[in-house]
Amino acid sequence: MADTSKMLSLFRSELVVVNVGPKSFADVLEKQGYTALQVDWKPAAGGDKQMQEMLQYLGGY
Repeated sequence: MADTSKMLSLFRSELVVVNVGPKSFADVLEKQGYTALQVDWKPAAGGDKQMQEMLQYLGGY
């Protein structure tokens, strides 16, 4: 039988949410007592695929 103690300790630990979406989602979680870490992430070149390809060709972005 596998040792489940590590998995059980994970489920007993405090939940921390990493939010990459709208800040309002993290706000709602925090109001409910959870810890939320807001990540301010945007896709390179504003999500423009053609521009991303050009940046990658030039050595990354």
